Amino acid sequence: MDKIFLSIIIFFLAINAAAFFIMIFDKSQSRKAGAGRISEGTLFFMATFFGSVGVFLGMLASRHKTNKLHFILGIPMLAVENCALLYLIYSYISS
Repeated sequence: MDKIFLSIIIFFLAINAAAFFIMIFDKSQSRKAGAGRISEGTLFFMATFFGSVGVFLGMLASRHKTNKLHFILGIPMLAVENCALLYLIYSYISS
């Protein structure tokens, strides 16, 4: 397997694993009164910075932010953008 492709896959998996666990953490914090929370802006920033799949899977696994339309529509759109951008980066680097 191409080393560049493998590096991109590992990078993508690591960021999405972190995003997934941050969504789970935020859901657990939402159940506690006065607990520190992760802002929606931070969650969207993670999704924009290649973590959209992890944020989306975290949404589904914990049923967190699933009533907010901007999450339901925005995160999948960012997932498409993330995949397209990773493909462009791989195409540029490998050529």
